[in-house]
Amino acid sequence: MGQVSITINGRNYQVACDDGQESHLIKLANFLNDRVEELSGTMGQIGDNRILLMASLLIVDELFDAKKKTDQHVSAGRNANSDSFEMTKATQALSNLSKRLDALATKIEAA
Repeated sequence: MGQVSITINGRNYQVACDDGQESHLIKLANFLNDRVEELSGTMGQIGDNRILLMASLLIVDELFDAKKKTDQHVSAGRNANSDSFEMTKATQALSNLSKRLDALATKIEAA
């Protein structure tokens, strides 16, 4: 089992992950931290829990928008079969990302 040190909102966390997923987890953490820093710049420091909640909600909102657009493309049958297959793969990837973000948030809250 791998383990990485990530920094979110100036705080360091040790997070376990599957072997080989360390660099991916670091990229996710950097993405989340960038979002937290954006929010901190506009809202100020409102506490770790609240800022993480706001950042998570914004990211999930973007995820839902992307999934909705993907679903609309697939439903409209706008593309040929191969393109529909690619859209299905994209929808699955977004769903997997959502699950991973949820798991990451749980691990961060537990730290």
